[in-house]
Amino acid sequence: MPAAPTTESDLLAVARRWAADPASWPVPLRFDPVSRWYARLAADDNHEVWALSWLPGQGTDLHDHGGSSGAFLVVSGVLTEETVSGGRLRPHLLAAGSGRRFGRRHVHVVTNRHDEPAVSVHVYRPALRRMTRYRLAEGRLLVAEVAEAGVAW
Repeated sequence: MPAAPTTESDLLAVARRWAADPASWPVPLRFDPVSRWYARLAADDNHEVWALSWLPGQGTDLHDHGGSSGAFLVVSGVLTEETVSGGRLRPHLLAAGSGRRFGRRHVHVVTNRHDEPAVSVHVYRPALRRMTRYRLAEGRLLVAEVAEAGVAW
């Protein structure tokens, strides 16, 4: 699938195009019973596209995207995204076909809390170079780790 140049406001549209045809992905979708599976589908000077699969119970830590903005779309299944608001994590359910855009300072947790596997497509601009993992203590975000591309993923 060609990666056409985009503007920040349409990264979700890029995710929708990739989500529409998983058979065209350069990497076959798989599910890993040990940990969440992910693979980069495409990258250019403007953005990168990743596919992720989530078995029930799999999820991320509380994290940001190292200054990248982006979007993600649930291809199948249901994911729960939790964002920090008022010093607490607030859940938002995202069913198949649902997505969301986010800015450079977005911090969240994404988890499959349901009984069925889930698949999602994520688009970042610029490409991910680092991600900061956090812990929430007494309503405050505290840095737990900074993960670097090429080392942590």
